[in-house]
Amino acid sequence: NAHATSTPVGDIAECKAIHAALGAQATSVAVSATKSMTGHLLGAAGSLEAIFTVLALRDGIAPAQINLDDKDPAIDLDVVAGESRRLPDGDIVALDNSFGFGGHNVALAFRR
Repeated sequence: NAHATSTPVGDIAECKAIHAALGAQATSVAVSATKSMTGHLLGAAGSLEAIFTVLALRDGIAPAQINLDDKDPAIDLDVVAGESRRLPDGDIVALDNSFGFGGHNVALAFRR
């Protein structure tokens, strides 16, 4: 679950961070962005998006990002848009990124 605030600088930086963390696997990982459905909840964004990430693992479905009309070509990730996507069976790890003002950043990892 990407933080995905839909800002050109922030989204490109997050894409680069995902590449740095996942290496060659970055482009083959499904990336959801639930903020597109809730708006930015400021201080509550991280906790609610963590809940969405856990529910995605539990239910085996990556939620689709809505309102994505023109993805920036610099974002070369597999963004789940338009329709939700079934996750693979078996063991799976999900990351939830949250970034805050003043450099308060966290990436949570959950495993099913």
